[in-house]
Amino acid sequence: MSLFDPFSSSSRLMRCSCGAHANQAEHEASEEKSALDLRVEQGIAQGDMEAMNRRVVETAVMRAIFPDDRERRAFIRAVGRRTALAAISSIVPFGALEAMAQEKGGSLEKTDLKIGFVPITCASPLIMADPLGFYKKQGLNVTMMKTAGWALVRDKVMNKEYDASHMLAPMPLAISMGAGSSAMPINVATIQNINGQAIVLANKHKNNRDPKNWKGFKFAIPFDYSIHNLLLRYYLAEHGLNPDTDVQLRVTAPPEMVANLRAGNIDGFLGPDPINQRAVYDEVGFIHVLSREIWDGHPCCSFGVPAQFVKENPNTFAALYRGILSAAAMARDPKNRPLMAEVLSPAAYLNQPKAVLEQVLTGKFADGLGNVRVVPERVDYDPYPWYSMAVWILTQLKRWGYIKGEVRYQDIAERVYLLTDARKRMAEVGMAVPKESYRKFKVMGKEFDHTKADAYVDSFAIKKVS
Repeated sequence: MSLFDPFSSSSRLMRCSCGAHANQAEHEASEEKSALDLRVEQGIAQGDMEAMNRRVVETAVMRAIFPDDRERRAFIRAVGRRTALAAISSIVPFGALEAMAQEKGGSLEKTDLKIGFVPITCASPLIMADPLGFYKKQGLNVTMMKTAGWALVRDKVMNKEYDASHMLAPMPLAISMGAGSSAMPINVATIQNINGQAIVLANKHKNNRDPKNWKGFKFAIPFDYSIHNLLLRYYLAEHGLNPDTDVQLRVTAPPEMVANLRAGNIDGFLGPDPINQRAVYDEVGFIHVLSREIWDGHPCCSFGVPAQFVKENPNTFAALYRGILSAAAMARDPKNRPLMAEVLSPAAYLNQPKAVLEQVLTGKFADGLGNVRVVPERVDYDPYPWYSMAVWILTQLKRWGYIKGEVRYQDIAERVYLLTDARKRMAEVGMAVPKESYRKFKVMGKEFDHTKADAYVDSFAIKKVS
């Protein structure tokens, strides 16, 4: 099949050799029509179909880069076809564009969707995709469902009131296993955010910063199956406190944390932003440590989708995925953080002062101790769902007795996290995609190796599991 080659200096892009067609591509397409029709009847080889799709995409890109066809041909003559292709490919994600071109033809099984979220900055990509039009661009009519707490989010997803939802990172794993609820397979499409949490203490504890002295403290956490609970437990245990006997942990909806701190009902909390910064803004608390100081790069929230929805609505799921990843790509760029604060601050979304959100998102913030800190990595929006993240979460759920018996860590992680889909969809929107599926990392200086999960659980002196 002699498809038109936009990287050939002898091919013409803006006019054809016979003068009867708008361009050379149309000319060659006309010449090949009979042969192509015959191949369609007989069944075109997959390689030919892929080549055809690739050439269509390459041609469109080259037309955009070189409106004057003479310049394109001169460029290719000067550097050669291979160098030209390599140079253009380095700045244009041809593979992503080809994938999108192949999938655009699939009709959406469902266009009206209800997506749940809790009003915290962790959900920024999911939320921003609505006002910025990323969902509509994918042909979706999404209604964002602001929800007060995580148990309600779980119940509405399980009752099919929500098609999908913003979820705390451990929730899809727990729900899939039937921990804390009946079992329902939930998939993680993206990690919504990394870092972006903090341990906040009441102002009366400004001179009591040593965790060893916190015995008897009351702490709020947003949910049992939250990274906040697991990180706070880890932090306390590393300082010699048993989180089940030496302190009290109270499940409290994020919007209620600051009020409880002000009222003296709690001594502190490990909560999501912007709640942490709001405590400083309202002058009722201070930031003791950022969560990235416990585990830099930890997941907090994810985008959870019932496995049944993914199976029954593959095209809708792909469109939803692309919309969210488009917002995530925007959120990753520090230059866009002030705009994000503007978009997220209204009552329909986070209902927070713009100044609070800017401090969180830009990483330049008052800590409540008289300092202005500059931590650009305070929060980030890397959507890649590393399997090793899921394995670590499972080890801590095991450590504290939330899941019992033998745990097939990697099997569960690879069943719940849609890493293959993530690679494909991230490439479609031009995001960098890691080659690895697992990686090692450190939590409070201790390295985690996903291949030794049981040994990791056994290594802790303070734990509930025997």
